[in-house]
Amino acid sequence: MKSMSNVDIYTVSDELNNLLSGARVDKSFQPTNDIVVMRFHVPGTGRVDLVMQCGSRIHTTQYPLENPTTPPSFPMLLRKRIKGAHVESITQHNFDRVIKIRVKKDKYYTIIVELFDKGNIILLDDENNIIQPLKRKQLSERDISSKREYVFPKERGINPIEVTKEELSELFKNADSDAVRTLAMNGLGSLYAEEIIQRANNTVEIDKNTPTPQLSDKQIAEIHNSMQELFDNLKDGSIKPQIVKKDSKEDVVPLDLIKYDDFEKTFYNDFNEACDEFYSKKVNSTIKNVKEAAWNKKVKKFEKRLNLQQETLDNFEKTIKESKHKGEVIYSNYPTIENIINVVNNAWSNDYSFKEIGKILKKAKKDGMAEAQIYESIDKMGVLTLNISDTSFNINPKLTIPENAEIYYEKAKKAKRKTKGALIAIENTKKQLEDIKSKKDIAMENVSVPKKRIKKNLKWYEKHRWFISSDNTLVVGGRDANSNELIVKKYLDPNDIYLHADIHGASSVSIKLNGEELNENIIKESGEFAASFSSAWSMGFTTQDVYWVHPDQVTKTPESGEFLKKGSFVIRGHRNYIRSARVRLGIGIVDYEGKRIMAGPVDALEAHCDNFVVLKPGFTKKEAIAKKILHKINEDDLITLDDIIRVLPSGKCDIDEEYHLRKKYEKN
Repeated sequence: MKSMSNVDIYTVSDELNNLLSGARVDKSFQPTNDIVVMRFHVPGTGRVDLVMQCGSRIHTTQYPLENPTTPPSFPMLLRKRIKGAHVESITQHNFDRVIKIRVKKDKYYTIIVELFDKGNIILLDDENNIIQPLKRKQLSERDISSKREYVFPKERGINPIEVTKEELSELFKNADSDAVRTLAMNGLGSLYAEEIIQRANNTVEIDKNTPTPQLSDKQIAEIHNSMQELFDNLKDGSIKPQIVKKDSKEDVVPLDLIKYDDFEKTFYNDFNEACDEFYSKKVNSTIKNVKEAAWNKKVKKFEKRLNLQQETLDNFEKTIKESKHKGEVIYSNYPTIENIINVVNNAWSNDYSFKEIGKILKKAKKDGMAEAQIYESIDKMGVLTLNISDTSFNINPKLTIPENAEIYYEKAKKAKRKTKGALIAIENTKKQLEDIKSKKDIAMENVSVPKKRIKKNLKWYEKHRWFISSDNTLVVGGRDANSNELIVKKYLDPNDIYLHADIHGASSVSIKLNGEELNENIIKESGEFAASFSSAWSMGFTTQDVYWVHPDQVTKTPESGEFLKKGSFVIRGHRNYIRSARVRLGIGIVDYEGKRIMAGPVDALEAHCDNFVVLKPGFTKKEAIAKKILHKINEDDLITLDDIIRVLPSGKCDIDEEYHLRKKYEKN
């Protein structure tokens, strides 16, 4: 996979700096060994994911990668140290393949993203010391280990945006290579080195293979002019992000290049978006191959087991057939076998050793004695190996012929008993093999068809907490201090009702009556809504008191000498209490100005949709519970995992199985 060039990194870092400066750092993830994803919250934009792959790429992404169940140590360190920090700047270091992400929390931190060689991602403290690298490396000039001072790679190459004609002349004068290689090896790469020479050729003839000391002043001047002409577009921000294709060749570039004139081009709004489309599908393809190999290993394990079990069954059936046949051969040749047994026993009784007896029988067979023709060998314990009609079998002369035959019949019976167990084991393995193949197919389908996360145009109320009551009244609540402030200042009308859980840390809730009469049903449902979206949920309460007042009782003016934090309000006059409101929520897809996900009181969900999930405070993390909910309610593939996570209350949850069992019983 193509690694980003210095030019690509310059463009990406410039866009990232404009987009993420002032953004708040959220969680970090590590989907694979060399990929780290940092999530940011950008004011007015919302969630932005930044993917960083060691030695390869950095850009925003709309293609979420699957994260491991247990986060590795590096993203956990980022969460601990810089979650909640604000981005100060994102810059490229010396037009090199290194990016610096500077953030401020309690102090300054810097994330270094190295995109040369195999790359690295490193967290630095405010004194430029390494807190922890993603990969520890001991190099001749650099020690990338914790508690060591971070040293940037040795500066090499030129900055084509700022280089002067004199500096370029000096570079060519001291180089010992041809023109195109000299440019390529000094930070431009082969693509832009060839592009610059090709552009310069429009004015003066230049063979790209010309040794640099042989370049004339005019040629050097034209190379410099071509460089300025090309890269002034970067400086001015006049870029044309595009993915180019021709036959099997594909590339992503921020500028229109002569080299790609005859290529099919797809243009994008910004270079980050173009990189996302170019790299993400290729990375998903790589991840698919890795995952497919892992699944194939599991499949082969069961296939190998099945082959061994089938081989064992075949051996049992072979043993049954051969043992029965040997028993029958022994009985059908009773007199002949009895004669040779008698010979052996008589010789043994006359103090002949079994070795001597064997020699006698071997000689007799050689001499043509008829009784000895069935003899093959005798072991040190006296057990004979005989062969009749190409069937070889053992005879113990100390046993009778029926006893010798019974040994083979018993061996056949034992093998037959074992075939039953083998058949059961084979059937179990076949089922397990089919199950693992089915799981592989589902997993590979999910990996091979990455779903792009498309930002939805939310209705104004969807940006807050909201639900539609069972009698179709809109109720909205704040998500945080800023949102609480908006609910009261912008969305609390004179005829509305204001609610708040009687606990520190709760949503400001507004019942949008729109001229309708207030009734007990709306009060009850809104009370449960306010109770559930409060700190009562994270504390594990099952009920919580809630009060309601009229809008003119809500004020931002504190008592003399007091101070109100953002999102806080003073309530004047009498409060109407809703005692022991249930801390419980239903989540489902409702048809309100179009299909959309809603989290609200159970009665409201029962009134507006048939398929929903009821939640209570519990012990399951948001991501895990959201996957269960998605599986249960996303019948028409209308929503994503993120949609569900966005409407969940703060704190862990469990599905209220008791409610669902009771409803199932009532239905039946």
